[in-house]
Amino acid sequence: MGSRLVPEWLRVSWTERPLRLDIVFYLVCAGYALALAMTDKHYGFRVWANFAVAGYGLALAWSCWLLLTPRLRPGWWRSRWVGVALVALVAMLVPLVTLLVRRLTGVDWLDTPWSWAAQPEVWVIEQSATLLLDTGTPYVDITTLGRPPVVNDYTPYGPVMALFGLPRALFGGTAAGDVLTDARIYFALTAIACFWASLRLLGKPSVPVRAAQLVVVFPLTALTFATAGPDLAIVGLLVLACALAATGKPGWAATVLALVTSAKLIVLPAVIVLAVLVVVTAGRKALARFGLIFVAVCLVTNLPVFFVNPGAFVEHVIRFPAGIGAVTSPAASPLPGHLIASAGPIGKAVAFVLLGAAAIAILAWLIKRPPHSGADALLRIAVGLGAFTLLTPATRFGYLVYPVVLLGAMLCFPRQAAAPPVAAEPGSGTARGTSLTSS
Repeated sequence: MGSRLVPEWLRVSWTERPLRLDIVFYLVCAGYALALAMTDKHYGFRVWANFAVAGYGLALAWSCWLLLTPRLRPGWWRSRWVGVALVALVAMLVPLVTLLVRRLTGVDWLDTPWSWAAQPEVWVIEQSATLLLDTGTPYVDITTLGRPPVVNDYTPYGPVMALFGLPRALFGGTAAGDVLTDARIYFALTAIACFWASLRLLGKPSVPVRAAQLVVVFPLTALTFATAGPDLAIVGLLVLACALAATGKPGWAATVLALVTSAKLIVLPAVIVLAVLVVVTAGRKALARFGLIFVAVCLVTNLPVFFVNPGAFVEHVIRFPAGIGAVTSPAASPLPGHLIASAGPIGKAVAFVLLGAAAIAILAWLIKRPPHSGADALLRIAVGLGAFTLLTPATRFGYLVYPVVLLGAMLCFPRQAAAPPVAAEPGSGTARGTSLTSS
């Protein structure tokens, strides 16, 4: 990472002493998991946290061993990637399988978060697929319920998100079928496929360990992987769209971006960033093609569902996330925007002013210093989504997974000026065995 973006002392630690940062990283992650295990009311979160304490603890012990035994003969057992693998196995795969099996006890839709083996977004998306097959729309018409609507009646996603629930809608109904068609599996597979495709497009670059720590085993990613998952699929598609735009494929980038926007509107600012990247790197004709394809794919994916029931579409996709639906969104993590807005009408006005000011500042940054590479674009998208998450009055802490993963992915994208090689500690290699100079 360029010295203009980070202080010199952090750059030196980042490149020359990665094991020390690994130890701090895994120690903080283990502390977060321990706090969650002791305090959180959600069953799935606590299950993940208990496994995660062990996973991060093992990675921490491994990093300490690498640091304290620099003179041992090198080999695969001296790799920092072993710590990443330990977290991926113990803190991601094991809790996911545990929760998939536990979900067979059937406590979905109950107002008992201490018994949920999957977060509500998983059941809601799966139910939306069933509704799509039965009625032509994934959205319940709340005016026909015959009772006051509740939060779980809502599907605050675009129609594309329902596709992740189709396996369960089509093949669920048995114990084995329900485990194998859980939407979390398909969220994860989509994210993995998108990152693999992105690396292929970029010429199979070396993957720094630091990138894997941010993209794969960071607590927000690992927790989402085991308990929910839609945000991982969305951010994976975002990275793929950026890789396509950065490698001269604006039409395909627009197609992927239209699909991801038609799944979750939160990523809409990314459209502006990638449009600027396209015009800077490929010219106005490419931008026109990008825009036309984006609009066309959005219309094709949204209009059929919209015309089935326009009122339901607007209520679920626009009014509910905006906080003006018949039911108020429960998204209320204690981030700055929510805390300011909770002070009353004046506080809510201040929060929106701050959000608008942040949007203007990021737009000015985009105009003054437009992105010239995929890494530039990912940085701007990460900052934009991070600012939105921190400052919007109704938000979730888990949305911070977007900036974290995007910043990690940025480390894999080619930069305009590569940093000169520096000496590294033992065990600081990358996925292809080179020294870790940019992680």
